[in-house]
Amino acid sequence: MHINGWLVGLKQHVEIEMADGVFSTITKVKESSLNHQDVCIAPPLIDIQVNGFAGYDLNSDDVKTADVCQMVKSLWKTGTGFCCPTVVTGSNQRMSKSIQVITAALKDPTINRSIIGIHVEGPYISPQDGPRGAHPKEHVRQPNWDEFQRWQDIAEGQIKILTLAPETEGAITLIEKLRESGVVVAIGHTGAEHQQIQDAIQAGATMSTHLGNGAHAQIRRHPNYIWDQLAADELHASFIVDGHHLPPSVVKSMFRAKGLERAILVSDAVHLAGLEPGRYQFGSQDIELTSNQSVRLYGTDYLAGSAIELARGVENSVKFAEISLDQAFRLATVQPAGVLGLDNQIGSIQVGRNADYITFQWDKLGYKIKVLSTVIDGQNRN
Repeated sequence: MHINGWLVGLKQHVEIEMADGVFSTITKVKESSLNHQDVCIAPPLIDIQVNGFAGYDLNSDDVKTADVCQMVKSLWKTGTGFCCPTVVTGSNQRMSKSIQVITAALKDPTINRSIIGIHVEGPYISPQDGPRGAHPKEHVRQPNWDEFQRWQDIAEGQIKILTLAPETEGAITLIEKLRESGVVVAIGHTGAEHQQIQDAIQAGATMSTHLGNGAHAQIRRHPNYIWDQLAADELHASFIVDGHHLPPSVVKSMFRAKGLERAILVSDAVHLAGLEPGRYQFGSQDIELTSNQSVRLYGTDYLAGSAIELARGVENSVKFAEISLDQAFRLATVQPAGVLGLDNQIGSIQVGRNADYITFQWDKLGYKIKVLSTVIDGQNRN
């Protein structure tokens, strides 16, 4: 089996041979510029924060294992080959159920390679309006190691990321324990002071979750928790580049401040992504998908996740931040793989690795990616 196309990252046309689901050779075939009719080849996108998609809600009270499987298969069609299903703040019972069904989905051999871990976002976050975002206040609580261990037992060790607010009582101790157990700790939904962020970094936090969001509508000019996280070289930062969560000028500024080598794209997609505009239920709350693909708590200006797939974030990153397509793809492949310690398995196309890739066409003038195929282990998943 082989494929020809423009290899993102190499910036050249290549012929790639595959055997037994593994890349066997990569041969440069010609020097030429990229045009919109060319087939492009890139690693599958990696989304480390996705709450749902195409109507499948991972945080509903009646979520089923089949919902997880169908969500993953729906994401394949958009070029996202790997993901961290994300469980958000809720009752212990509801969060435990979400974790249980995601773990059960890992037993499905058709999708198990695509789920690279579970991301638990909350419930150990700020209870304040703004930093709390759309997370239900009644279920926000203080860090609890025993509760987390019970979740990790249910997950059979598959919880790989936990997002919390470092100013909550007991957070620093929890961060230390999570670091020792190999879980990536991300700062998010926080109103922390400078020293609290520094303490979290010292304890082992290595990432910021959707930086610039989950924040007060108005904050002091400086210092503030956004600047503090941007300035911390120890922290990678994920960004939702959907045109709603961060204005284009903010995306460009944050990418430059954090550095592209520490920036990660996430969708933060909720189950409304891919659906028609209207009023819907998200957990116990009413949310609205607007005609311009903004997801908000119904009747408010509070964002409640996004309605994009990760490929749209790649497009917007090129457009907003004036970076190359190659650079934008790294934010959604190499960087997320690295933060999870999986960069020796996924995130790049190399001889000897599993034959995981996507093909697409790139409209440079319109900033549009048209996904043609998503291939995992040499098998077309579209």
